[in-house]
Amino acid sequence: MGVTQKVEDGKFVDQTAQSLVKESAKKATGNDSLGKDAFLQLLVAQMKYQDPLEPTSNTEYISQFATFSELEQMQNMSATLELSRASSLVGRTVLMKLTDSSGNETHVQGNVDYVAYENGKAYLSIGGELYSMDDLDTVADDKYLDAYKLAADYMNTYNKLPEVGALSIEDRDKVEKIKEIYDSMDEYQRSFLTDDYTEKLDEYVKRMQDLVKAAENSENEEKAPETGKADDETEDGSEGTEKAEGEEGEE
Repeated sequence: MGVTQKVEDGKFVDQTAQSLVKESAKKATGNDSLGKDAFLQLLVAQMKYQDPLEPTSNTEYISQFATFSELEQMQNMSATLELSRASSLVGRTVLMKLTDSSGNETHVQGNVDYVAYENGKAYLSIGGELYSMDDLDTVADDKYLDAYKLAADYMNTYNKLPEVGALSIEDRDKVEKIKEIYDSMDEYQRSFLTDDYTEKLDEYVKRMQDLVKAAENSENEEKAPETGKADDETEDGSEGTEKAEGEEGEE
């Protein structure tokens, strides 16, 4: 078999067998990575550009073919594991980190609807779009998500409250809600709240209890005069009746 000589600008370019083999493998893959097909191309290129005076022995070829077989098995196993891992993410909430050609990063979060498998690669369907498993950044645990949502609900309601001193009876529902959420949390869920959101909780609850008590007392005071007036009228009416009966008896 003849050896081809590379020519550039009308001149022969001196190339070693190693450089020719490397160039052939790079053409086969389009990059510097060595996959299953590239390994086979590399082996063919080595046979093509070998020194005819010192050819590669059959033992070396057998050893290289054995290495090729091991590589193929490892890649098949890797693809199977990737598909299994991707399938386990169906229904889970994940965070994908995407990098564009300019190096800018964007994130996509959502539930995995299904898994597509194309050309030995697993793709996750999120919101109707397919994303490569290579872009997977975070997988959220259900317990974590529940705690996060509960803490977010607590903090959103808390942030709508005024300062403790400016609290009014109109804020009663908000105070009761954050107290209810906090009491329903376990220790893990409460760890999502910072001290800023828990230290004043007792102050808010105590202040609201005082406001509610004051409002109830004020309401009772407003009703008291009406009750007293009715009693007076009854007493007057009784006295009048007694007086009338006395006059009739004298007659």
